[in-house]
Amino acid sequence: MELQVKTLEGGAAGSITVSDEIFGLEPRTDLIHRVVRWQLAKRQAGTHNTLQRADISGSTKKFVRQKGSGGARHGNKKAPQFRGGGKAFGPSVRDHSHDLPKKVRSLGLKHALSAKARADSIVVVEDAKAAEAKTKALKSQLEKLGLTSALVIDGADIDNNFALASRNIPHVDVLPVQGINVYDILRANTLVLTKAAVSALEERFK
Repeated sequence: MELQVKTLEGGAAGSITVSDEIFGLEPRTDLIHRVVRWQLAKRQAGTHNTLQRADISGSTKKFVRQKGSGGARHGNKKAPQFRGGGKAFGPSVRDHSHDLPKKVRSLGLKHALSAKARADSIVVVEDAKAAEAKTKALKSQLEKLGLTSALVIDGADIDNNFALASRNIPHVDVLPVQGINVYDILRANTLVLTKAAVSALEERFK
């Protein structure tokens, strides 16, 4: 598969041939869905907690006699139906993460890249470098490329000026190639790859 390479100013900078095994697959939504669920579950804090019936401090004395009151047969007031009682089936502190085979994670990333390529939502730029850390200048360049919601993936190292300039632009994220992930790819309307990022991805999946 051949993709056109552009400069940040919007000019043409030739073309690049990318592997069909990474960018030319028939996207499988089931694989992508599994990886996204795994990602979101892994980042969930799991610190939500409520007091169960056993966690409430108080007497366990039966507060009304079994028969003759004309009401229900209650035990102590820690029961969920009473004010101050324990929460019934409330959340407790736990780990939400689950296992996902490494091959499935790798395949999910390939299918996410292929889905973007199929939707014509990948832009390849020569590099992601800025002469100075000016948000206004970078925003103007991105508008020339028609980018309003984008994930920019650079090589192993991100240009410091580019990272600083992009930090205040809404819906624009910048990551090194080792931080690329399925959820962020799908969240952005456009995936912007530098030539260095394409080379690194092809080396990674070789």
